[in-house]
Amino acid sequence: MEQKNLFIAIDAALRAGAEILSIYNDPASDFEVERKADNSPLTIADRKAHEVIVAMLSQTPIPVLSEEGKHLDYAERKSWSELWIVDPLDGTKEFIKKNGEFTVNIALVRNGIPVLGVIYLPVKRQLYIGADGMGAYKLGDITALKDTDTLERLIARADKLPLQSSAERFVIVASRSHLSPETEEYIEQKRTQYGAVELISSGSSIKICLVAEGVAQVYPRFAPTMEWDTAAGHAIARAAGMEVYHADGTCPLRYNKEDLLNPWFIVEKKRQNN
Repeated sequence: MEQKNLFIAIDAALRAGAEILSIYNDPASDFEVERKADNSPLTIADRKAHEVIVAMLSQTPIPVLSEEGKHLDYAERKSWSELWIVDPLDGTKEFIKKNGEFTVNIALVRNGIPVLGVIYLPVKRQLYIGADGMGAYKLGDITALKDTDTLERLIARADKLPLQSSAERFVIVASRSHLSPETEEYIEQKRTQYGAVELISSGSSIKICLVAEGVAQVYPRFAPTMEWDTAAGHAIARAAGMEVYHADGTCPLRYNKEDLLNPWFIVEKKRQNN
């Protein structure tokens, strides 16, 4: 069942990516509009991607919590042992800047834990996937599923995460759009600890993927995020042997909470005692 759900989520993410690109690459789209204006390219892309994903995920009996959908009261959600958590277009500022660093995020959460995740970068044609018991993978140059594709064939031509790293420095990935004073203080602490520290900036949920991939050792996020911003990346990170911890280091993030706002967190290699 997990493999079937993952394949459906991959198909949904790729189809949503195609819808987003049709708007993103349209020369008639006006990216100077106010963010989230009623008829902005961003809003249209959000909505179309949401519709595609929800239609695809309806093949499963699992309810969907999407940034662009209706957010049901916790009184109803708290009874869900399973749910899809979706961000149809993660990376608002990156979309408007047209730097390509936005993603489609789809996660399957079970009892508060993200057990399956898909993140697709439409402009870069890169797909990250991960699931409990299956591992995490990165697949390049993909825009749509072929009739002959199966999950096994996709994995066969993908790179297993984390990749081997030859970095000599301690690498921190940080938000290009949200670098808080607390994050800057954390970076300075790592410089004191490791000496040579390299900082990589990136947008959207790509930052979590970079830790899962082994490109960076850590991603601190001491600024607001929502559950749909992190659930898919969290699942992929877990499948790659990483974890997304509360900033105080006590425990991993949980999902389908009454308040959908995440606490501050750090993405790093899974600790032995967790």
